[in-house]
Amino acid sequence: MMKFPSLKIGRLVPRYPIIQGGMAIRVSTAPLATAVANAGGIGIIAATGMSLDELRNEIRTARSNSKGIIGINIMFAVRQFAALVHTAIEEKIDLIITGAGFSRDIFKWGKESDTPIVSIVSSTKLAKIAEKQGASAIVAEGVEAGGHLGTSRSLEEILPEIISSVKIPVIAAGGIVDGSGIAKAIRLGASGVQMATRFVLSMECAVSEAFKQMYLKATSDDVVLISSPVGMQGRALLNPFVKKILENNAPEPEECDGCLKKCSREYCIIRALENSRLGYVDDGVVFTGKNVHKLKEILSVQKIFDKLAREVEEEPE
Repeated sequence: MMKFPSLKIGRLVPRYPIIQGGMAIRVSTAPLATAVANAGGIGIIAATGMSLDELRNEIRTARSNSKGIIGINIMFAVRQFAALVHTAIEEKIDLIITGAGFSRDIFKWGKESDTPIVSIVSSTKLAKIAEKQGASAIVAEGVEAGGHLGTSRSLEEILPEIISSVKIPVIAAGGIVDGSGIAKAIRLGASGVQMATRFVLSMECAVSEAFKQMYLKATSDDVVLISSPVGMQGRALLNPFVKKILENNAPEPEECDGCLKKCSREYCIIRALENSRLGYVDDGVVFTGKNVHKLKEILSVQKIFDKLAREVEEEPE
């Protein structure tokens, strides 16, 4: 019978060492983060693509509905990075997870406000730098993850390397959708896991029904790698829009509000993600992890946690 390890990030110790991944644009919002925090995990609001007022509102909503741990996830690549981080800190967010580029300043802001900073990395080099700068924990993300990817190497390959290179807790991410995936990460030495794809198929996730149906119908052949204007590869589900991206034929942005520090303008990633969330999936990008085909049902977040706990317990140590 396997037991969950205890995950400690700064002073924070969730009941389960499970972090719900931060999925932009507006996939991970207050209802999902609240439900995860209430179930004993760490609930995450994706701040990327939100206005400062919207983020403030999301944090306050989550706070008023939960006594659990609530954090934000923010991409370094967004132009409003600093302002969003400061807004979350002002709202006394429990922790900040950051990826898609590397900020040194955030560690200083975290230290000043006593807010744990967790860096998403895919190499030992960045893990060591993050630890030296003052990160409270590391999310080691393999190529199996959904959304923007920082590596072409598998989680199984990078996780032991990163764990042996730092002393702070290392959280495994990328392709983990069930108890056996969690158990595998624990056996490799992870202090916890980050799961995003599994929580899209929850009742509390705010995406459209069409988005969830794409997940439910997905086969392993539907999951493809695409280029993103952010300058990194992304993992998404095959649909008419994604086919255009693969054929270098995606529509260029009609208008641009300069949301990213650097953008190739190949197509508008924010618009593409927002379209999918709203249900216009044929005109958008639906990001997903590699193992989405293993998921066959929409459950409440509480039931997802119950199921994961049961599956982990049934695993041999």
